[in-house]
Amino acid sequence: MLITEIPAIIARELAVKPHQVSATMTLLDDGNTVPFIARYRKEVTGELNEEHIRTIEERTQYLRNLIKRQEEILAGIESQDKLTPELAQAIQAATKLQELEDLYLPYRPKKRTRAQIAREKGLEPLAETILAQELTDGDPLVLAEQYLNAEHEITTAELALAGAQDILAETVSEQADIRAMLRKELWQKAEIASQLAVAEAEAREFLMYKEYQEPVKRMPSHRILAVNRGETKGTLKVELVTNHEGNIKLIANKVITGSSIFTPILLAAIADGYKRLLFPALEREIRSLLTENAEKQAIRVFGLNLRQLLLQAPLAGHTVMGLDPGYRTGCKLAVVSPTGAVLTTNTIYLTMSERQREEAAAKVLEAVKTHGVTLISIGNGTASYETEEFVASLINTHNLSIHYIIANEAGASVYSASKLAKDELPDLDVSIRGAVSIARRIQDPLAELVKIDPKSIGVGQYQHDVNQKELGGTLANIVESCVNHVGVELNTASPALLTHIAGINAGVAKNIVAYRTENGQFKSRKELLKVARLGKAAFTQCAGFLRIAKAANPLDNTPVHPESYELAEALLGKLGFTLKDLSDKNKLAALQQTAPAADAAKLAAELGAGEPTVRDILAALAKPGRDPREDVPPPQTRKNIVKLSDITPGTIVKGTVHNVTDFGAFVDIGIKINGLIHRSELSHKHFRHPIDVISVGDIIDVMVINVDEARQRIALSLKQVPKA
Repeated sequence: MLITEIPAIIARELAVKPHQVSATMTLLDDGNTVPFIARYRKEVTGELNEEHIRTIEERTQYLRNLIKRQEEILAGIESQDKLTPELAQAIQAATKLQELEDLYLPYRPKKRTRAQIAREKGLEPLAETILAQELTDGDPLVLAEQYLNAEHEITTAELALAGAQDILAETVSEQADIRAMLRKELWQKAEIASQLAVAEAEAREFLMYKEYQEPVKRMPSHRILAVNRGETKGTLKVELVTNHEGNIKLIANKVITGSSIFTPILLAAIADGYKRLLFPALEREIRSLLTENAEKQAIRVFGLNLRQLLLQAPLAGHTVMGLDPGYRTGCKLAVVSPTGAVLTTNTIYLTMSERQREEAAAKVLEAVKTHGVTLISIGNGTASYETEEFVASLINTHNLSIHYIIANEAGASVYSASKLAKDELPDLDVSIRGAVSIARRIQDPLAELVKIDPKSIGVGQYQHDVNQKELGGTLANIVESCVNHVGVELNTASPALLTHIAGINAGVAKNIVAYRTENGQFKSRKELLKVARLGKAAFTQCAGFLRIAKAANPLDNTPVHPESYELAEALLGKLGFTLKDLSDKNKLAALQQTAPAADAAKLAAELGAGEPTVRDILAALAKPGRDPREDVPPPQTRKNIVKLSDITPGTIVKGTVHNVTDFGAFVDIGIKINGLIHRSELSHKHFRHPIDVISVGDIIDVMVINVDEARQRIALSLKQVPKA
C-alpha cells in the first residue's frame, strides 16, 4: 500500500469521494480541529459530518501506521535474505495489521523455541525432506540416522525425528494461509464456555454463567464483558470450545499432499503444533478481539448516552434549591441564582426526629421565600426517596407554587472533592459543593457536567472494564462535540467549559478568565486576540463557537464565523436588512420570515460564496443567540411523590430515560429505583440496538409489567403502551 492510496481506501469504506477524504486529511494535518472543519469548512470537505471527519482522522492514523509497519517488516525480512517477490507483494497488499503480522510471523525474531533449538542442531534439512512428502519407500528411522550428532546430543534416530517434528509443528502453525483458515473456522463455529471457579455462595453476581456456553459469532458485547469481569475476579473459568480433531483434520488436508513414508510423522507434528502453538495463540487472539469489539460497543453506547445527557434542555431562568440527600450527616442544601451564583447554604435533617423535620421545613420555607426559589432539584442517591417525600409534603401543605425535579447526582461527589470545585467554591465545605452541583446541573446540564470526568456521570455500561485510554479519548470527543455544537457565552463560561472549545487548551482557558477578571466583560470576539497565548490560529478555530450576548456587533452572538461577517452583511443587504436590524425586535421578526424562504443557491452564486456557508448564515441570522437545545423537551418536574405501592402491573406511568444499555433501558419513573425496559419490550419493529429506539433524557409513557418488591426490581414495557 502507498500513502497516495489512503484517500481511496477510506472513501470506499465511508461511501464518499476520494477528494473529500484528501481535503479532510489536509485540513487535519494543518492543525484544524474536527468541530471547526465540520462547521466552517463544508465547501472544502463536501459537507462531511463530524462522524465522517473523526473516522477519517482515525483511519488515516491506522493506515499510516500500517504502511510504516509494512516498511519495517520488509526491511526486517530483507536483512535475513529471505524476501521473495511473492512475499513482498503479499506484504504490500495487506490492508490489516493482522494480515501483516501473520505474514511476518515465520521471520519474526523469537526466543529459543523447541524448533529453533532443533534448527541449531542441524535438523532443518530433515524437516524439509519430511514436508516435501516425496519418498514413498523406505524407513524414516533409517533416513533420520544421517542426522545423528553426539555433539548436539542427537544420539538416536528417534531424537532426530522428534527435533524435525518440532520444526514442522512450528512451520505449519506459522503459515499465514493456515492461520487465516483456522481463524475463520473458529469465528464461525467455536463457542465461549464458562463455569464457576468458586463456590456458588461466592459467585452470586455470576450465577447465570456457571455452566454457560454461547457461539463466538453471536455473543453480545455485554455478556463478553460480564464473562471477562468474572474471569478477572477469579470467579469464572473461561475457555474457547471447538472441535479440535476436526480442526486438525482441516490443517492436515491442506498440508498433506499425498501418501509418503512420513505421513504419520507429519500428522503427529500437525497435531502437536495445533495443540501447543496454533490453537492457544488463536484462542488468545479471538478472546482479545471479542473483548476489543465489546469494549468498542460499550464505549459507543456510553458516548451516545453521554451526548444525549449533555444536550438535555437547560431549565434556565430558575432560582434553584439543590438538595443532596443523606441520613446521618443530613441533607445538604444550596440555593443558586439563575446565573449559578450561590445565594445560601445549609444542612437539614429529615430522617431523625419530628422536631428536626419541623426545623428543616422552617429552613427550607425561609430559603424559598427569601431567595424566590422557583424549582427544587433533589439528588437521586441515598435518602432521595425520604427527601422527595419531605419536599412533596411541604409543597402540598403550604400550597407552594414550585415544582421539584429528581436530578441524577452521579459524579457530584467526584466534582465536590476536585481541584476545580475548590477553585470555584473555595469558601464552601466539600459536602455542600455537591448540593451546588445538583442545582446547577438542572439550570444548564452541559455547563455543569463538563466539570466532571465523563466516566463518573453514570450513563455507561461496564465503563471500568473497558480500555480506559480509548474510553477517555472517545468521551472527550463527545464532550468537545457537544460544547461546540451548543456554543459558549464568553463572558460567563467557566474555565472547565472553555477548555472544550475548539482551539482552546486549559492554559488559554485560564488566560481568558483572567483577562475577563482584569478588564471586564469582552465586548467583541476580536478582543480575544488580546488574551495571552491566544494567537490567530487559535482564534480562527474558536471564535465561531464563542458568543457575546451584549456585543456591539450582533453577529458576535451567532454561530457566524468572523471570517464570514462581510458575507453575512452582504446577505442581509440582499434580503433588504442591515446588521442593526438584528437588534430590533420588529425587524428581526420580519427577517425570521424572510431568511428561511431565501434561495441559498441563487444568493451564493450572486455573492461568489459557498452554498453550505450561505445556508448556515441564513439560519444563524434568523435566530441570533439561539440555543440548539431549545428543540429538546425540558426535563420532567413533579409536585407529588409516587410510591412503590402505587405501581401495579398494567399501570401506565411517565418516566425519563436514565441510561441505555445493550440489553435495554433504565427509566426513572419517580420512585427510589429505576425500572428496566428489556430490549424485548421496546418495540414491535426490528431494531439493532436499544439506542435506535430510545435515548437518555427521553420522556416517555411506559407500562408496568412486573413489580418484584423483594428484589427491588420493576419491569416496564414501551411496546405495550396503547397508541394514543
